[in-house]
This record gives sequence, structure tokens and C-alpha cells, in this order.
Amino acid sequence: MKIISYLQGHLLCTVKHLIQSYFLIILTTILSFSMYSQQKDSLAIIKLLEKEGLTWRMGDKEAHADCWQERPYGRILISTADGSTMDIPVKTIIDPPSDMIGKGGFAFHSNHKMRIGENTAWVAHDEVSVDTDGKETLSHEVRLLEKVDDNWKLVGQSLHFYDHPPENKIDTTSYIQTVDIESGRIETVLSINEHFEAPNWHPDNYLIVNSGGKLYTLDLQTKKLELLNTDFADQCNNDHGISPDNKWLAISHNDVTDPSPKAYKSAIYVLPIEGGKPRRVTSEVISFWHGWSPDGKRLAYCAERNGNYDIYTISVNGGKEKRLTSAEGLDDGPEYSPDGKYIYYNSYKSGHMQIWRMRTNGKKQEQLTFDENSNWFPHPSPDGKWIVYIAYTSDQKQNHLFGKQVKLRLMNLETKEIKDITPVFFGGQGTINVPSWSPDSKKLAFVSYSVN
Repeated sequence: MKIISYLQGHLLCTVKHLIQSYFLIILTTILSFSMYSQQKDSLAIIKLLEKEGLTWRMGDKEAHADCWQERPYGRILISTADGSTMDIPVKTIIDPPSDMIGKGGFAFHSNHKMRIGENTAWVAHDEVSVDTDGKETLSHEVRLLEKVDDNWKLVGQSLHFYDHPPENKIDTTSYIQTVDIESGRIETVLSINEHFEAPNWHPDNYLIVNSGGKLYTLDLQTKKLELLNTDFADQCNNDHGISPDNKWLAISHNDVTDPSPKAYKSAIYVLPIEGGKPRRVTSEVISFWHGWSPDGKRLAYCAERNGNYDIYTISVNGGKEKRLTSAEGLDDGPEYSPDGKYIYYNSYKSGHMQIWRMRTNGKKQEQLTFDENSNWFPHPSPDGKWIVYIAYTSDQKQNHLFGKQVKLRLMNLETKEIKDITPVFFGGQGTINVPSWSPDSKKLAFVSYSVN
């Protein structure tokens, strides 16, 4: 009997343990599913808010209207820093007048707080809106959303605008961003109150950028900035880039010890990608690096010789340089196509800055753009299907200055069709001077700015 009682007790304990374990598994599964669902919804909502802001600034009325759902109780309430208030019907945002939408610039969100239900949600966040003159507008915002056919839609919002506290004023803010050429989504990698320029994209998922004469790496996952060792080269400009085998870095450094009487003495150097002592390649100044040949054996660059800026190439080991262009006016930004057939560049030879290409020996020079923009720095995608370039929206003659209204444009190299992939924004020099494509040709990195 004692044995039977013992077995009965042991069996009951085992069953009880199994029930508890089973209950914990079910509970864990429910909680995991709930957390996954919340994460999925929160990400979808953030993407919706990004899309709503971007399509408004790009003037895409159809895509912007798709972010909204009109409801009888939907309202848009606005208060401004001077104490004014506005109550705007949602239908005005869904179908805005043409002079209300498409003003350019970017919006940067932070401090998201959410309450997500089964079919309704609200989101509070802060926004920094930067217009095409680089001026910031600050706001606290609350967005109201509903699920419609399993997709989140905005149904109302409250916006409160406020002024910059004087103690927070800074000279320049750099927004290091990426744009997906298919979806159009623009993500902000880092916002920093210093002047950073010219991202290169390394396959190991980090960017190389320059600031104050030095180079830095920016980890795309951790957002950590680290100084890259360039030894004596502490006056690097924004013309730098990664070799095809990802083992070397070309830089342009102002060598103040060069005997040339020229005021600026940029020369081209190469160094290991992880950092180290640079080796000089070009013997003459002024020389600005822009491209590696696909086999890694030659460099393409813009150089001033006898008062004129033209396109040159040189062996990565140095030696005699080869001049490829000779027309009066600036030729700049040379970059090899991945198949090695062409060098893409921008030129003023037509009397207006446009995008051109030529064979790598300088023959068959061909103009690719013919519009009113001043077009600079064509960058072929790694898969050879596209070029991206920066377009100044006003005629800048032979200048590519910082602090202008610009946009990024994408050309299909098969059809030659061109489209905008960003709104007009405040940028220019430093935005996209050098190759910045992701290795898979799906995204590219660039920099926009705000100023005070």
C-alpha cells in the first residue's frame, strides 16, 4: 500500500508539473505573439509616418492621400509658437491645393511613444522639420490612427510648434541618411551637431565619412562613430573612396609641405582600409580623387593643371598621369562603370553643368543630361544598372557650393529615364561627392544639413 500511495503521489506531482509547464508554454507563446504583433504594428506605424512626411514634401498627392482615412470625427489641430491656432479638415490634407504640398525638405522624428490597440493607436513624437533653406522648425506631435483593411491609416493629429531654446543653437547639423531606390524610404542613420560629409558604403556595413580634415567610420547598426587612423594626413577633404577589393582607401589630402606655390595642395594617397600610413600617388597638386578602376589598378581624378580642371587617370602605384579631357571649363567627378567600359563625370563644356560619360581612354564623350539643373557627381551602381547624381535646382555655373537647394536623381542606364529619389533639400558640397551605393545596389547614403 505504501508503494501504491507513493506511486500515486509521484504521478500526481508529475501531472501537476506537466500541466504547469504546458501552461507556461502557452503563456509564453501568447506573450511572444503579442510582443511580435506589437513590434510589427509599431514598425508599420513608424514607416507610415515617414511615408506621410516624405510624400508631402515630394508633392506626391496620391501616395500622401493613401496614408490617410477621412472620418467624421477626424481633425487636425495646430498651435504655433506665436500662440495662433488652426483647425484643418482632414479632407484638406487628403486633397491639398497644389501650392500647399511639395515644398521639399526633410522631417526627422524622435522620442516615439505609442499606445496600440487592436484597431486603433496613438503616437506621440518630436519632429525637427528642415526646409530647403536649412532652417529648422520644431514641433511636438500626436497622431491618431486606425486599421483599415489591415493597414494603418492616419485619421487625425495635433501639432504644437515651438521655438529653439537659445542655449541649444548650433552652427550646422548633419543628417547622415540612406534612401532605398525602390521603395523610396529615407532613413536617418545619424543626426550630429557637426559638419560631416561624403559617405562611402563598405560591405561590412559601415560608412566612411570626413569631418574637420579627418576620416571616421560609422557603424550602420550601432551608429557608433570612430576615428580612422590616417597618420599624418589630417587635412583630408570629401574626396575619398574604397577599392574594389575593399582592402584600400583612396584619400585626397592637403599637403602643406608640397613646394607648389598653389594655395591649396590636395594630392591623392592610398592607405589600408583599416587605417595606417598613406602612400602618395599623384606627384602634382591640385588633385582630387573620384574613382577606382574595377580591377583596382588605376585611379580617376579631377586635377588642375595650368589653370584648367580636367579628368585624369593614373596607376595606383603612381607614375605618369593620363589626361582624358581638354575642353575649356570644369570637368569633375570621374567614376568608372563596374564593367570598366566607361567613365562617368560632370562637365561644363556645353556651357551648363551636365552629366557625361566617355570611354576609359577619353574617346566617345557623350552628354547624358540636358535640363535646367546643375548636375554633379554621377555614381554608377555596383550592378551597372543605374547612376545617381546630385542636381542643384538653380544654375550654379561651375560651382558646387554648400548650402544650396539640391535633390538626388536616379537614371536608368538602359532607358535613360530619370526620376527624383528625394525631395529638394538643403545640401550641396558634402552631400554625395563620392561613391555611396550599398553593395547590393538597393540603397545609397547621403548627407543633408540644417544651419542656424
